[in-house]
Amino acid sequence: MTKQSNLANRLADHFGSRLLTAPAALSPYAQSEGPHAYDPPALVAQPISIEEVQRLMVAAAEQAMPVVAYGAGTSLEGNAAATHAGTLCIDFSQMNQIIEVLSEDLVVTVEPGVTREQLNLELRNTGLFFPVDPGANATLGGMIATRASGTTTVRYGSMRDNVLALKVVTADGELVSTGTKARKSASGYDLTHLFTGAEGTLGLIVEASLRLHGQPDSIVAATWDFASIEGAVETVIATIQSGIGVARMELLDEAAIRACNVQSALGLPERPMLFLEFHGTTASIAGELESVKDFGMAFGGGELRTATATEDRNALWKARHHALWAAKAMIPGARAWISDICVPISHLGEAIARAKTAISASGLFAPILGHVGDGNFHVFFILPPDDPASWDKAKAINEAMIAHALSVGGTCTGEHGIGLGKREAMLREHGGASVAMMRAIKQALDPKGLLNPGKIFLD
Repeated sequence: MTKQSNLANRLADHFGSRLLTAPAALSPYAQSEGPHAYDPPALVAQPISIEEVQRLMVAAAEQAMPVVAYGAGTSLEGNAAATHAGTLCIDFSQMNQIIEVLSEDLVVTVEPGVTREQLNLELRNTGLFFPVDPGANATLGGMIATRASGTTTVRYGSMRDNVLALKVVTADGELVSTGTKARKSASGYDLTHLFTGAEGTLGLIVEASLRLHGQPDSIVAATWDFASIEGAVETVIATIQSGIGVARMELLDEAAIRACNVQSALGLPERPMLFLEFHGTTASIAGELESVKDFGMAFGGGELRTATATEDRNALWKARHHALWAAKAMIPGARAWISDICVPISHLGEAIARAKTAISASGLFAPILGHVGDGNFHVFFILPPDDPASWDKAKAINEAMIAHALSVGGTCTGEHGIGLGKREAMLREHGGASVAMMRAIKQALDPKGLLNPGKIFLD
């Protein structure tokens, strides 16, 4: 009898229909938004409590079975792939309770399967919101595991800045608590941020306390076309360097705008475009808009169109969040490979210009979009699945992007994580000594190598 059969028999009575073994039920867990191919897990369990997660981890450890945590399946680098035979996948989707909202402390405690949209819907009448917005309706546990960020990071920070405390199940099934609900602490090692961004390789996040923020009095969104992508980027740099607290500052090149126009009927000019959003009072936003407008007009800015009505703002950001699907629809049957880098803001213009030139020379359809307010941008390579020459061109462009980012003090990934796709790049970025230290931490916390094996480190 195989390990997975032994484990399935052991767990069947307790989990019942929440233990998935049929091939048809397992196959969705071999799919994600990234290009990486991998097999389904051997088993999927759907716990509803911390105690059940501990039970699963203890049982898996006794059988020496690999364990992968799964949220909403929106990762882009194969972060939750079951790459080893006999893997147990723990699907946290049913641990989706909002445990406690402490409005006076601006803190919420959640289970890992709560999604960001679910949380903000629950908070809508409190005057508070959770700001981190990666676009996809990801689970908060997955967002913590990948140290996610997104469109609002330029003002509110990433998950790293908004996680206060965690409960984590370790590789041997022990429950540990990290951090507190206080706004700061100088007590001991910062274990909270050790697990934040570890991609489930050090422990399983089963509860999190997160920072909340007050809903702004007024919100204004805007679109702004530019004669050149360089002009749009220079406007971003000037705005950030001036200290203006813009809430969102997104760049879409003309290819991205064309796709969004087709998909969402935006009717925008097909030129490089900034999508902006300002949070504050009516008076403060008016002043910030004027300052930003002064910067942009000096760099070839066209018409600055503003939107204050909720439905108009939502339509704009819905189109931005759906840009990937819009881009894929431009080439029927194509697959998408989305890569990202992040550079110091002073090097942003050069990094985007290099990527843009390489894409143009390659003949590929590869829109550029970015959370450029924090130096992070993405390339959506839209590729025919049966055209290896196109994939080779994309790989070469991606490699050049990473090499340039590292040469100017940037990173191989601003928010996608390492997973399967950027393990070699991570080694180049950090160097052998730093990666050896990471491996030592992994060995100390997971000596059998059961937690999300094959990720982050090159085997």
